[in-house]
Amino acid sequence: MRDIFEVRDFDGLGRIGELEVPRAGVTVETPALLPVINPHIRTIEPATLESEFGADVLITNGYVLYKSDEYRERALEEGLHDLLDFSGAIMTDSGSFQLSEYGEISVTNEEILRFQHEVGSDIGTPVDIPTPPDAGRERAESELATTQERLAAAEDVDVGEMLVNAPVQGSTYPDLREAAAEHAYGTSLDVFPVGAVVPLMNGYRYAEMVEVVLAAKRGLGADAPVHLFGAGHPMMFALAVAAGCDLFDSAAYALYARDDRYLTVSGTDHLDDLDYLPCGCPVCASHTAAELRALEERPREERLAEHNLHVSYRELRTVRQALREGNLLELVERRARGHPAMVDGYEALLDGADQLEAADPVSKGTFFHLSSASARRPEVRRHHERLARLSVEGDDVLLSEGDDNDRFDETWRLRPPFGPFPAALSDSYPLTAETPERLDRDAYEAAAAGVRRLIEANPNVAFTVAHWEWPDAALSALPDGVGTLELGPDSEPPSDADG
Repeated sequence: MRDIFEVRDFDGLGRIGELEVPRAGVTVETPALLPVINPHIRTIEPATLESEFGADVLITNGYVLYKSDEYRERALEEGLHDLLDFSGAIMTDSGSFQLSEYGEISVTNEEILRFQHEVGSDIGTPVDIPTPPDAGRERAESELATTQERLAAAEDVDVGEMLVNAPVQGSTYPDLREAAAEHAYGTSLDVFPVGAVVPLMNGYRYAEMVEVVLAAKRGLGADAPVHLFGAGHPMMFALAVAAGCDLFDSAAYALYARDDRYLTVSGTDHLDDLDYLPCGCPVCASHTAAELRALEERPREERLAEHNLHVSYRELRTVRQALREGNLLELVERRARGHPAMVDGYEALLDGADQLEAADPVSKGTFFHLSSASARRPEVRRHHERLARLSVEGDDVLLSEGDDNDRFDETWRLRPPFGPFPAALSDSYPLTAETPERLDRDAYEAAAAGVRRLIEANPNVAFTVAHWEWPDAALSALPDGVGTLELGPDSEPPSDADG
């Protein structure tokens, strides 16, 4: 594998990285958005993407060019960069989308790879088989085998400095996705798109999308740049980045504009339903909703596409900043609350907390407890794992949300959702967490699980839990024989008779 991808910052599986694209002579900062350019229908010109939106990479369809009477010869003579008037990196697709839509394409794997190289593509794609979600396992295995054969064949095609995608297929079978990713990573190919997920996103099946991505990530090395094919809606960028995706291609900005649809980070609105424009981009700052509706069809489509791009690029910048500050998961949770299907996606992400924890930095920005889901974050999981390895000094130990007490040999702090910890760690991440006064039951139950971990690691120590009105479900999760003291504004200090 080429040494083309360097990661600078981590948060969970999300990362800020630099993808070197040698043929274009550029380095793309990730997470990155690749606007889709249809050579025949250019809603926003590539030069405008570059000058007004800062785009340094885009994607166009190599198969459409290959079949185009209008553009094929021009692309071969001029090259893609001159044809599209774009100086950044250009990725090309191979016709796999047309294959999934129409069942066949009139080009071989080798032919389309050579064509992509000849027209000057910087990142090309073999003809993989995009098996749709819910396909039968036998079909998924058979089509995956064909994709893997084509990836192996792609290694033998001389494409010079052009990077080559190694798509990861396998339908909605996590074990097939993981095996596909492991096979792809073992080739000499360069970028690893997770394919055939558009139907999941169109169906708001974000939990399954996350499960597919996490499965693919398990089969890939940390130096593998991951592209989520067709992931163009800004509402799911934070979620997909947290799951480990680095690149996104979007035709949504143009397709939605064609239908008078207005993108936001919490969903999609139809222009006819808007009295006000809830955005500060240049389009929204210079138009009212009524003025946009009054435009002729073509300029209205262009203005909406520009707005959709502004929202998309702004959200990627927001995601990058959250990554840099170490609060990506807080951003994911805020975005998830905008749509029930996104909540499902966030819950699926936390189902993979062990996988996230393995890459998550030990120290980062302040931990914000925003909901019951926060108790399932990888930072809580990591703290509980540490508790299982810690030794407690003394025979009689108080685990307290309040102050020390001289009656006990030692006092440890006790804080939901983490559970107990030595007082010396009080200023360490994530134990400096910001938590609401009215915590949810899951936070207390997570703290009780942490207490259990510590007690199991120190079976000969007598523990007493001093707590502030823990719910019965959390108290019942404590091991038998543990003393409890309920603290409150009128409570007395524990005496020898307590416990």
